[in-house]
Parts: sequence; C-alpha cells; structure tokens
Amino acid sequence: MPFTLVCTDIDGTLLNADRQLSPLTIQTIRSLPQHMPVVLASSRMPKAMRHLQAEMDILHHPLICYNGGYVIHQQQATGAPEVLHSVVIPATICRKIIELAAGTEVHVSLYHADEWYVPAQDQWAERERNNTKVEPEVADLFEIVERWNQLETGAHKVMCMGPAEGIQRIWDILESEVSSELNLYRSKPTYLEIAHGSINKATALQLLLEKSLHGHAMERVIAFGDNYNDIELLRAAGIGVAVGNAKEEVKAIAQDVTLPGKEDGVAMSILKWRSGNR
Repeated sequence: MPFTLVCTDIDGTLLNADRQLSPLTIQTIRSLPQHMPVVLASSRMPKAMRHLQAEMDILHHPLICYNGGYVIHQQQATGAPEVLHSVVIPATICRKIIELAAGTEVHVSLYHADEWYVPAQDQWAERERNNTKVEPEVADLFEIVERWNQLETGAHKVMCMGPAEGIQRIWDILESEVSSELNLYRSKPTYLEIAHGSINKATALQLLLEKSLHGHAMERVIAFGDNYNDIELLRAAGIGVAVGNAKEEVKAIAQDVTLPGKEDGVAMSILKWRSGNR
C-alpha cells in the first residue's frame, strides 16, 4: 500500500450533498487497517468533527481543528483529549474584528476549543448550526474577549459571515493592518475565516507526526482537499489529491484529481490507490 496515513478535509471534500458521510465513505474508512490513522483536518471545532469520527469508528484518532490552531488526540483509556498544540488569536485582535463588524450586517462568531459564541441566534448562526450539528452560545462578544484578555488567551478561530461587500471591507482592513499576525481565508464571498498566522494544516500534521503518530512519515500520507486552506497540506503529502470540485489552484498543485466530494471522491481515491490502479 503506497500510504500509511489518511488526512482529509471535511466540508467540500469528505461529505455528500446532504453534508453527511455516505455509506461508501463510512465503509471505506472502516475497511482500512486498524493501525492506520485517519486524521480529519478542518476549520471546524472539535464538537463538529467528533460525530463524524464516531460514524467512521475513528474517535481514537487525532483531530486537526481550526486549520491547525488546535490539535488534539483522544485518549482511549480516559476519554479525555490530549492537547498537542494550541495557538490563539489574541483577545485584542478579536476585539478589533468585533468593532469592525459593529453596526453592520456582518455576523461575528468566536471559537475557543469546544466553545462557540454568537451575538444572536440569527440566520448565520442557524446555518452553521445546521451544517455542523453544534449549538452555539449567545453572548456579549465584548464581554467574552474581555474575559479572554484577563486570562491571556483568545480565539482559535473568528468567523465573519454576511454580505460580500461587508466581508470584503473587513478583509481589506485586516489585510492592511494585521495580516502578518493572521491567516485570512475566504471559503466563499460571504464567509471570512480567521486563524492565527503561524499555522496551517500541513504544519499541524507535521507536528502530529513528531509528537503522536510516531513511525509515520509525510511521504507516506495521502491527503485530500478542495479549497485554498488545503494547498499546503496537499503539497506536503506524499500523495496530494484534489476532489473534482476543488478550486483550480488546488487541482494545479495536486498529484491526483478524484471525483467531486459529493460523489464519494475521497472513498474512490482511497480504493484506487489501495488497489494500485493509478
């Protein structure tokens, strides 16, 4: 077998048209050798990934959350996650983002570990709740960042959702003033996902290989993705595979292109590479 570890993005890559795992995907992952790690790497929070792990029987495998800002490995004996890496956006920058959105139609969500704070249960919060199966907590965001400031912590991710022009304005300001400290990622014109500037999925996987997944090497990884935040991961992996619906820039750097995510592209690629028909 040309790979010993699977690392895959979730949204746009692993899920079907109903934003769920297809029976073929579940069957394919469960059919892999028990000792083979299957690492989900996403901008999602842990709670939004664990139910997918449970369906595939991989709850004991590591998670790369928040595009690499929070890396955890569930411990089978205790059930408690071991935090292998955690880097946050400082509370002062979180406050700046909230201030930029104040008085506009842009919704700001704050994430820290398994906490998700929203200013109101509006259409944007409802959409994310439906997509991720996680319930947010309605809170005063200024109070949250003030508490984080006192605790000398911050957000693993800030997500801005709203009209494209409002998102563009926030992007432009952050890009010009604090871009060196942040990783700004637009998954679509109405979404802006913000993480710490020092991380990405590739650096997180390398950290996992060094700290937890001993005996595995990047050149024996098969990785899957569809969007700009997957480019570093696909470049670093021994086999970088873009799903058929991926951005053209992602396909351009991939070693292989499979079927679209909604058509079981990940499962079909795993089966192809396992059989040697490539």
